[in-house]
Amino acid sequence: MAEAILTTEAVTKSFSGLTVVKAVTLDFSAGRIHAIIGPNGAGKTTLINLLSGELTPTDGRVRFKGRDMTGLSPDQFSRLGIGRSFQITNLYLSLSCMQNCWLAAQSRLSTSMRFFRPADRLTDVRDRAMDALERCGLGPQHGSMAASLSHGERRKLEIALVLATGPELFLLDEPLAGIGAHEHEGMIDLLKQIGRGHTLVLIEHDMDAVFEIADTLTVMVNGELLARGSVDEIRANRAVQEAYLGHGDGAG
Repeated sequence: MAEAILTTEAVTKSFSGLTVVKAVTLDFSAGRIHAIIGPNGAGKTTLINLLSGELTPTDGRVRFKGRDMTGLSPDQFSRLGIGRSFQITNLYLSLSCMQNCWLAAQSRLSTSMRFFRPADRLTDVRDRAMDALERCGLGPQHGSMAASLSHGERRKLEIALVLATGPELFLLDEPLAGIGAHEHEGMIDLLKQIGRGHTLVLIEHDMDAVFEIADTLTVMVNGELLARGSVDEIRANRAVQEAYLGHGDGAG
């Protein structure tokens, strides 16, 4: 079994007395694709926010590559190798695809602090940004404004921004949300491709896609872990069928 790159130790998050994530202990193996699923209000997005530093646990610890990350800022999480995309698009729509990726890449490279070096000479930043666009199938649109992209292309651009920061681990919140059928397979292929070189942890309600790409599934209900296992194990789990797979989806 691959070594765990990210772990949680009895992580709990409460808001005004309401506990949304309850003593969750998990490990995420390096180089694997992990999916977190569950019905409405299961605590999935809150858990992702804890894994990315967007939220600080009320109790428990988050560790990345053995380092205690608890209490660090989202920027520190990113600099240490955890990249995050959001359910709602988070792009500079008035900038080009290349400019969006340039900003992401520049924020993580040491060259970003060379204030007296002309920006057009920052070839390492440019190369990293262009590589991220090409890997996401957006190389031909590098000069296009983000506002001109289709919804599916915007989702790919968000992943390109994460790629440009050079993460070891991706946290993706519903990467397939709102994507049309004609773009669906391309996004699944992209997630598989990224998963071959990185660790992926994703929330996704498209169960066909989850079953196609995930190595390990974690099922949450009411802020707690219900089950964890392979696709076949989760498909066959009666408690999961009753709590989630036999019901509607929704955000969590």
